[in-house]
Amino acid sequence: MVKIGNIELGDFPLLLAPMEDVSDPPFRAVCKANGADLMYTEFISSEGLIRDAAKSIQKLDIFEYERPIGIQLFGSSIETMASCTEIATKAGPDLIDINYGCPVKQVACRGAGAALLQDIPKMVAMTEAVVKATHLPVTVKTRLGWDDSTKNIEEIAERLQDIGIQALTIHGRTRVQMYKGEADWRLISKVKENPRIKIPIFGNGDIDSPQKALEYRDKYGVDGIMVGRASIGYPWIFNEIKHYLATGNLLAPPTLSERIAVCESHLDFSIRWKGNHGGIVEMRRHYSNYFRGMDHFKPYRTKLVTSYSLEEIKETLNEIAIHYAGE
Repeated sequence: MVKIGNIELGDFPLLLAPMEDVSDPPFRAVCKANGADLMYTEFISSEGLIRDAAKSIQKLDIFEYERPIGIQLFGSSIETMASCTEIATKAGPDLIDINYGCPVKQVACRGAGAALLQDIPKMVAMTEAVVKATHLPVTVKTRLGWDDSTKNIEEIAERLQDIGIQALTIHGRTRVQMYKGEADWRLISKVKENPRIKIPIFGNGDIDSPQKALEYRDKYGVDGIMVGRASIGYPWIFNEIKHYLATGNLLAPPTLSERIAVCESHLDFSIRWKGNHGGIVEMRRHYSNYFRGMDHFKPYRTKLVTSYSLEEIKETLNEIAIHYAGE
């Protein structure tokens, strides 16, 4: 049984990665319904929380059916991170996660996210401040290092465990790699094999099929896997992985009617949560993924991403159901 503090996650949990502009409550709802064991909010700016920025405050929204769920925070100021941890704790999550892995310029160039990989003493001090600011378990998501010459994740894992984190997720790339190239899980495995490490170690990067999940579990010995981009428009991946790990057999892929039903459920929740305009616009990033692999889909995608009417979108989904019914 893998545990984070008192949170029981099963024998080999599957985690939904916190993804900016993706991992909102509507997206998390369809992933939870399809087998995700632990989920996180989109990452939330500590500065935004301190300033009561509306977008940051809205990201604190969590629902009972999502549990266990963590709120992920990022920032460059130790004091601000401690203060925003107190705010996030009051929102009632099951844990607090710190983002030391985001590689994008808007975050890293401001001294947050993966930038902390260049200043391990500050990372340790910031983590300790967060641990002290909450009664909840604190976890961390990070990368192998800043670049190929500074892959310091083994040191990071030991030092963060020593000051109180209760799980660590490692993305198998450096910051310089961004999301390019193949994720290297060998260092993730070395962290897990370190006899000093007692906390759960989760691997992240390139898990896009049940077969790869089984291969990486057996080859690298991690306690669980975090799935990110492969779940966008395909929340079924969680149950597909679980079934394959348990039986060695692949589940049949979702039918067209199942794709449309989950897409509609996602859309309806998006509108309830963000309003008609916001919900419709936010869903546009998901349509291509829900219907990935369907021939000659571009005209339907164009209609889906240019409509501002829920009725028109549902009419288009009905057209898709009819047009592709025999395939």
